[in-house]
Amino acid sequence: MDRLLGTPIAEVTDLGTSHEWSLRRATLTDGRRVFVKEARRRIDGLFAAEAAGLRWLAEGWRHVAGDDAPGPVPEVLAADETTLVLPWIDTAAPTDEAAERFGRELAALHGAGAESYGAPWRGYIAELPLDNTAGASWPEWYAERRVLPYVRMAVDRGVLSSGDAAEIERAAARIPDVAGPAEPPARIHGDLWSGNVLWGRDRAWLVDPAAHAGHRETDLAMLALFGAPRLERILAAYDEAAPLAGAWRARVPLHQLHPLLVHVVLFGGAYRGQALAAARSIGRL
Repeated sequence: MDRLLGTPIAEVTDLGTSHEWSLRRATLTDGRRVFVKEARRRIDGLFAAEAAGLRWLAEGWRHVAGDDAPGPVPEVLAADETTLVLPWIDTAAPTDEAAERFGRELAALHGAGAESYGAPWRGYIAELPLDNTAGASWPEWYAERRVLPYVRMAVDRGVLSSGDAAEIERAAARIPDVAGPAEPPARIHGDLWSGNVLWGRDRAWLVDPAAHAGHRETDLAMLALFGAPRLERILAAYDEAAPLAGAWRARVPLHQLHPLLVHVVLFGGAYRGQALAAARSIGRL
């Protein structure tokens, strides 16, 4: 790590493990504190994808807010195939004011947009590959790049049955009919569950992205999936800054289907019922 930063390390604190990497806090001899992810099992391109996503989100923020406006995305201090280093963020309990600021900033970030759905790098979500091949139509792109690949993975791992897969595939075929009004590609975090939002003293920070150009409702659905704190404050501020299309709340299960399938693949049958319930909700839209 000191090789990457060019500054010797004074102290390291072990923070445990997550997925296929170890987490540490390091204090450098120049006084800076940094957050370090180090691979326990090398997965080619994984940290490059995370670094690219963070930089792309930060670039989008600068585009909409100006070069001097501090954004909600931490700077990538260093990255290679086995290590990612970010500034250390001191956390605090989220306040209503911070939640509202987060809603406005997330709306602005989404508004930075992109030319097409997807991203110009090979993606990952946790340690699973994420197909970022460009697409022009979100419903078809979402079904083909975000839903169906994880159905196949889950079947191959014996977590979903062929009957389960057929039910989800029928739901995926309906997505073009129920996705709501067409929207331009939004610059989204892509894995915005509550654990990937760090609350600082007066704002939220976006970490661990599976960033790509997608549908802005996806990030909002992810915030709801595992219960982000002060969610209604976030949503109200977002909607005030960038009004959402009608009936967007009814479409939340559609956008949650992909992360639920990812959880089925990663963690097994405990998430099977939720994934099937999301698919059935699509059938009722």
